[in-house]
Amino acid sequence: MPPAPTIRPGADRRAFLRFTAGAAALLPLSALAGCSGGSRDPGTIRIAFQQFGSNTIKQEWITRAAEQFSAQNPELVVDLVPIVAAENDYFTKNELLMSSPRTSPDLVYEDSFILLSDVGAGYLQPITDLVEGWEHWGDIADASKEAVTGEDGEVYGVPITTDTRAIWFHRGVLEQAGLPADWQPTSWDEILDAARAIKESDSDATPFFLFAGTPQGEKASMQGFEMLLYGTGDGTGLYDADSAKWVLGSAGFRDALGFLRTLIDEELTLPLGQLLDPNISEQIYTSLLPDGKLGMLMDGSWISQNWTETAGRPWPTWPDEVGLADMPTQDGGGTGTVTLAGGWGLSIPEHVTDRELAFSFLTTLVSTETLVDYAIADNHITVREDVAAVEEYLSYSPAVEYFTALLETSYYRPALPAYPEVSSAIQEAMEAVLTGATPEAAQAAYDATVRDIVGAENVQEES
Repeated sequence: MPPAPTIRPGADRRAFLRFTAGAAALLPLSALAGCSGGSRDPGTIRIAFQQFGSNTIKQEWITRAAEQFSAQNPELVVDLVPIVAAENDYFTKNELLMSSPRTSPDLVYEDSFILLSDVGAGYLQPITDLVEGWEHWGDIADASKEAVTGEDGEVYGVPITTDTRAIWFHRGVLEQAGLPADWQPTSWDEILDAARAIKESDSDATPFFLFAGTPQGEKASMQGFEMLLYGTGDGTGLYDADSAKWVLGSAGFRDALGFLRTLIDEELTLPLGQLLDPNISEQIYTSLLPDGKLGMLMDGSWISQNWTETAGRPWPTWPDEVGLADMPTQDGGGTGTVTLAGGWGLSIPEHVTDRELAFSFLTTLVSTETLVDYAIADNHITVREDVAAVEEYLSYSPAVEYFTALLETSYYRPALPAYPEVSSAIQEAMEAVLTGATPEAAQAAYDATVRDIVGAENVQEES
C-alpha cells in the first residue's frame, strides 16, 4: 500500500464524509449515470451500498469506519453512495454506476451470488495481490474465499458476512393450533400439516410464508425455492459439480414447485398481491410476525435486527415469542435438515480511482473491532475466526449460536457467472406456479430458459 497521506489536524466531519447518490439512485436508470457530475477526485473514496426501507445499518457502519479512517487520513473524503432500491434493482443500478469511469465507485458492496457475473461483465478487478498481504485473509472461512474466487483463480472480493436459513415461528400462533412450543418438523408434510392446523384454528394468522416470484429477487430463489430443492432426494441441486453441468428435469425441482402449489391451492399463505409485493418483507418484520398475524416464516439468520431497540419495530420479547426450527429435508432423509448459506463482501471496481487507497479504506471497514460492531448491528454471522472469537459477538443474539451451527450442513449457490440468470429463471418458474401454472409446465419453461442461458452442451437431463 502507498504511505498514508500527511495528517492534517483540525479536519471536521464535513471534511471527510458526504453523501452523493442517495436521492439520485431513485431516478430512472437512464438518469442514474449522470448523478455524480464532474470528474473523479483522486482524494475521494466513493463507496456504493444498498439501502432499503428504514434500514440504515450499512450507512452507520461505513460512517463509523470513515471517522476512523479520517483520523489517519484527514485530507481524504469518503463519499457514501447509498443506492436506495430493492434487491434486483440494486444490482442493476450498481452495475450501471460501475460501467463508467466517471460514475464508478471505488468500493462496492457485493452479494456473493452476483459477484462472478460482475467479474464476467468486466466491472470488477482482481485483488489477489492486495489480500495476500493482508493480516486477516487467513481468518476468513475457506468456503467464503471460494465464493469470491473467479474461474481464473483470482480473488475478486473480501467476504464479510455469511448467513443461514431456518423456519421462524410464532409460538402463540402455533399454540392456538395445538402445536408444541418446541415444534420441529421432520418432513415437508409436517410443515403442511402445521399450516393446515393453523388455518383451522381460531387464529386469524396466515399459516406459512416463503418468498416467491420475480419481485422478491434472490430472496425467492434462496430463502424460498433452494431451501426446498436442496432437501430433495436428487442430491445435485441446481448444478452437478462432478459433471460441471446444470441439472434440468429433476423430480426434486418439480416437487419444490409442487410444495408452493399446495400452499396456494390450500390458501396456506398470503394472497397473491402480497406475495408479489416487493416490499412485503418490511411488512412481515414490522407487523405480521410481531403481531401474531403470521405463523411460520422461512427466512434468514439476520431478521431479528428488525426488532432491536433502535429498529423500526422494537420487539424486546421476541426471544420468548418466537421459535426456530431447522428446515427438514423433503422426507427426513439424508442429513435430515437443510440450509442455504450466502454472504456479502466488498470489491474494487475496474474503474477505481486508486486501487491501493481504496483497499486501505476497505481494511478499516473490516477491522476486527468494526466487524464485531457491524455483525451485532446487522445481526449476521461472521466469516472471520478473529471476529467469532470475540465474546461480545458470541453473546450478541439469542440466535447467533443456533444459526452458526447450521453452517455445518449448509449448501452454497453455484458460484458461477451464469447463476444470476438461472436464479431469475427460478423466480419466473415460481411466479408461474403462483399465477396458475402446473409445476410441470413451469419446470419445462425453466429448462428451456436455462438451456438458452448456458448452452445445450452444459446441461444434463434427469427424469
